[in-house]
Amino acid sequence: MAGQLLVVNAGSSSLKVAVFDNQARVMAAQVDGIGTPHARINTVGASPVDEAWTGDAVTALRDVADRLKLQCPAAIGHRVVHGGVRLAGPVLIDAAVRRELEELVPLAPLHQPASLAGIDMAGRLYPGVPQVACFDTAFHLRRGFTRECTALPRDYYDAGIRRYGFHGLSYEYLARDPRVAAGRSIAAHLGNGASLCAMLDGKSVDTTMSFSVLDGLVMGTRCGALDPGVILHLLQEKRMTPDAISDLLYKQSGLKGLSGISGDMRDLLESNEPHAAEAVECFIESIVRHVCALAGVLGGIDNLVFTAGIGEHAPVIRERVCRRLEWLGLTFDAAANQQNAERISRDGSRIQAWVIPTDEEAVIARHMRDVVG
Repeated sequence: MAGQLLVVNAGSSSLKVAVFDNQARVMAAQVDGIGTPHARINTVGASPVDEAWTGDAVTALRDVADRLKLQCPAAIGHRVVHGGVRLAGPVLIDAAVRRELEELVPLAPLHQPASLAGIDMAGRLYPGVPQVACFDTAFHLRRGFTRECTALPRDYYDAGIRRYGFHGLSYEYLARDPRVAAGRSIAAHLGNGASLCAMLDGKSVDTTMSFSVLDGLVMGTRCGALDPGVILHLLQEKRMTPDAISDLLYKQSGLKGLSGISGDMRDLLESNEPHAAEAVECFIESIVRHVCALAGVLGGIDNLVFTAGIGEHAPVIRERVCRRLEWLGLTFDAAANQQNAERISRDGSRIQAWVIPTDEEAVIARHMRDVVG
């Protein structure tokens, strides 16, 4: 494909943008903390900056385009969290696809609107430029009925209530790494949103997120796995509204709710408050519990991979997880871990532990070339 490719990765409170030329990343920008007093913008490439930023999710892409002095790209690719059952791979966005993505908003209320806002803003900034949607759910599709069903009556499965799984673009990137592509691997995407994926020879077998991005691990502000009876109790006994419960589960729970301090792991690791330490321990325990469950699904583990913000940059979290898994045959290398080495297990360890930075934008750029030509 001739010309530059613009990749837009819109999250619930962040925006990542990358520009690729001849398969090489030539510019990048990130806006973090959208909607908070701590929002910042930083750019790499043309006119590099790192400074405080004020704005909202709708204006973020426009501001980044201005800062990077972006010319009209040949194509624009978007990370979209939910593709549902039908959208099983990258697709050119037209009016019908746009409507289908909007219909999926109730399944991903934090992320899908941000993706749609990015698509709409890109269309206004660069009218007529082809746009491609790449889905976090696609990597996990076709795992089979027993891994995707929810054990509700089958009619609900047929209606789309099933275990989708997310963070698929991140896992797809890891799955192409030779250290993960062969054998039994469990990848830990640990950030504000967090999940695990069990992979056999680079293909998703099972994952901790399911129908929504609420399930599985304790996260920054999300609850993780929760007895559905709690929801019934909140509705029936506490008389909470669905909107209030949604706000509780998505925005007030997880590390933030457990600590009463922050949903940011950096804040909790720096704090001397007992509740902060308890929240971190809950996070560790949820990872260990689910790693062991996924090991049972795979019949063992050959590789454990840490990635994303916490996974790549929090050695203390990696160490506490690995120490708890030594009984499985993981021989931990503390010195390598502190140095943020790629491999943090020792020679001869039955399970090899790795730190591999993910690159969702590179995956999207590759898919764009395949779709647009």
